[in-house]
Amino acid sequence: LSEAERQEIIDVLHSPEYVDVAPRTAYAMLLDAGIFLASVSTFYRILRACSGTRGRRDELVHPAYARPELLATRACEVWSWDITKLKGPVKSAHFHLYVILDIFSRYVVGWMIADRESDLLAEALIG
Repeated sequence: LSEAERQEIIDVLHSPEYVDVAPRTAYAMLLDAGIFLASVSTFYRILRACSGTRGRRDELVHPAYARPELLATRACEVWSWDITKLKGPVKSAHFHLYVILDIFSRYVVGWMIADRESDLLAEALIG
């Protein structure tokens, strides 16, 4: 294809009517309109040459997530807690281990084992 024909294909594929569809779909739509510019593989080859083979729709970009950081400068300043399941004596039985950790020293400040997970139990441990 000449440079003018290549540019015509690029212009058509970047036009508002065809910008959100795949090259194969654009080819079919053009054929339905009675227009033949090139084959599907040529459409892809031309788009690949001008870096146009990425996703053709504008997608939402999520903002960068700022991970929260807890900073402690001395012991017993900041605590963190977690609940972990522990295997029980039989196959379907398990226990819940509630743990409170000091972030600065990484020592276990408090813990409790319970047969169920409950906000009341967690509150009793922390309170």
